[in-house]
Amino acid sequence: MLKKLSANAQNLREDLLEFMDKHVYPNESVFEEQLNNQESRWMIPPIIEELKEKAKAQGLWNLFLPDTEYGKGLSNFEYAHLCEIMGRSLIAPEIFNCNAPDTGNMEVLVKYGTEEQKKQWLQPLLEGKIRSVFSMTEPDVASSDATNIQSSIVRDGDHYIVNAKKWWSTGALDPRVKIAIVMGKTDPNEATYKQQSMILVPFDAPGVEVKRHLPVFGYDHAPNGHAEVHYNNVRVPASNMLLGEGRGFEIAQGRLGPGRIHHCMRAIGAAERALELMIQRANSREAFHSKLVDKETVRAEIAESRLEIEQARLLTLHAANKIDEVGAKGARKEIAMIKIAAPRVSINVIDRAIQLFGGAGVSSDFPLAEHFANARTLRLVDGPDAVHLRDIARIELKEQL
Repeated sequence: MLKKLSANAQNLREDLLEFMDKHVYPNESVFEEQLNNQESRWMIPPIIEELKEKAKAQGLWNLFLPDTEYGKGLSNFEYAHLCEIMGRSLIAPEIFNCNAPDTGNMEVLVKYGTEEQKKQWLQPLLEGKIRSVFSMTEPDVASSDATNIQSSIVRDGDHYIVNAKKWWSTGALDPRVKIAIVMGKTDPNEATYKQQSMILVPFDAPGVEVKRHLPVFGYDHAPNGHAEVHYNNVRVPASNMLLGEGRGFEIAQGRLGPGRIHHCMRAIGAAERALELMIQRANSREAFHSKLVDKETVRAEIAESRLEIEQARLLTLHAANKIDEVGAKGARKEIAMIKIAAPRVSINVIDRAIQLFGGAGVSSDFPLAEHFANARTLRLVDGPDAVHLRDIARIELKEQL
C-alpha cells in the first residue's frame, strides 16, 4: 500500500493544482503568441517571468529539493506527485523553477559544490535569475556508454583547460544561461570509472561556442532549445572542479537517480492530460450517427490508457520511495524499469489521443504532437532503453542466481 502524503506535501499539491488551472493552462496560448510575435524566438516571453513571480509569491518554488534550506523538504516520493502535475504542461516546470537541466545542476551543486561555488552559481539558479547547461553527450562517440566520452579536462597550474565537443546540451540557446557543467577525462590512464570529472564552465568564457541549434522532430523548443556546444581551449579556475578529479561518475549517479523520477512522473502527467483531452474530444464529436465516446473501440482505447497510466504511476512512485529508503544505488533496478515503462506508456496514450483527434492531433492547435515528440525523446534521455534493459537483467540475474 502506498504511503500517504504528508500534510505539507498535500497542501502543496492542492495549491499546485489550483495554480495550474488558474494560471498555467490559460497562458499556454499566451506563451505561444508572445514567442511567435517577438523579434526573436530566443527571447524570453514576458508571461514566463510573470508567472514565475506569481509562483514564487505563493511558495510554489524549488519544490524538488529535499532539504528545507534550499527547497520544501519533500521526499522523492512526495515530490513525484507534484512533478506529475507539472508534466501536464510543457511550460510549467520552469514556472516553478523545477525545469531540467537546472534541477539536476542545482542538485549537483547542493550535494557536491563548495561554498564559493554555491554562492556564485547555486544561489542565482535557486532564485531563477540565471539558467544552466549540462554538457555530457558527444556526437562522435556512443555516449550511452559514458566511458566513451573523449572530452579532455587538463590541469595547467591554477587552471584547467577544457576541450570538448558536446551536443544535446539542453537550454544552451537560452539567453539567461551563465554556467555549464561539463564532463570530460582528466586522466585517461586511471581506472575506467575514475577517468572522468565534472567541472563548472562559465558560458561566457572565451572558447565556448554554440555551434548549432538541434530541433526535435521539427520543434525548436525556443527559447531554451538544444544545441551542439564546443569548448575550445576554455581556461577555467581549478577551483571550478566539482568534488575532485575522477569523481565524474559518482556525481552522475547522484544526479541521474532523482532526475529519472522527475522525467518519468512528468511523462505520466503528459499521458494523463492526453487521456483527459481524448475523453473531452470523444464526448464532443459525432461520427456515423453517434458520439465517438459511445463507440466500443474508443472506450477500449480509454480503458487501455487508464490501465497503463496506473501501472506506470505505481511503479514510478515505488521507485521514488525506494530511493528515499535505500538511495539511488539501491534502487537501480526500479529506476531502470521506470525509465523504460513511463515513456512507453506516455507515447502509447498520447498516440491514441492523436488518433482520435485526427488531423487536429498532429497540428499545433493542441499540445498532443509536441508532448508526443517530448515523450519519444525521453526514451533516449539519460540512457536509451537498451541500456536500462541490460541493467535490469543483470540485477535480476544476480538476485536470482
